[in-house]
Amino acid sequence: MNSLPNQINSKLRYNIIYESTPIVATSNILNVDDDHRKQKENMWWPFSKQKEEEKSGCPYNHDNKQSDNPILSKEVSTIPKSSNNNDNWVYPSQLQFFEAMKRKGHNPNPRDMNTIVPIHNAVNERAWMEIKKWEDGKSDCEIYLHSFKGRPQDRSPKAWIKTALGYTPPFDRHDWIIDRCGQRVRYVIDFYSGSNKMGLNTPSFYLDVRPALDDFDSLTQRLWKLIN
Repeated sequence: MNSLPNQINSKLRYNIIYESTPIVATSNILNVDDDHRKQKENMWWPFSKQKEEEKSGCPYNHDNKQSDNPILSKEVSTIPKSSNNNDNWVYPSQLQFFEAMKRKGHNPNPRDMNTIVPIHNAVNERAWMEIKKWEDGKSDCEIYLHSFKGRPQDRSPKAWIKTALGYTPPFDRHDWIIDRCGQRVRYVIDFYSGSNKMGLNTPSFYLDVRPALDDFDSLTQRLWKLIN
């Protein structure tokens, strides 16, 4: 079983380029044309509308059985799903990802799964790292991901304002509900297609991760980060 940190650092050669608060994440493993990149963006997060997620609140498969076949193998994430340190969410296999895309009406290429699934997993890991930065110093408890919902059709207020100002709209949105010492805290994640400042024909992603303005504590948390 490969660990996600090792996968990101070695197999993916995943480079993070910081631009203010959000991030641009660029992967060096793909060489795709613009049409192919757009196709992948439209297929992003294929589990977000499945009945399994509606029941569990999260698209990760709970069955963490591993297989020698890379098509069936699943990566265990670094994202905890309970206070048990050994209980982490498990990402879908390449086959599950492929079948989910077909159920959504896409026409996926099976050969793309070897590339798309690792990028999907790595972007999730980066989103969790950003949440942990927001949560640093908030409590002594270990936070974990309680639930997860894809909301690609629901533009966040911040994304709506940026789009009205002429920026490209996000291609997806997620709401992640974390557990902080028994308190449920919602985070909003807007996924954007990033600019390719490195001049390489590789996909890039811009993640805007922040606590939702559901309460006064989240408001002060965002104001404090803005000031500092």
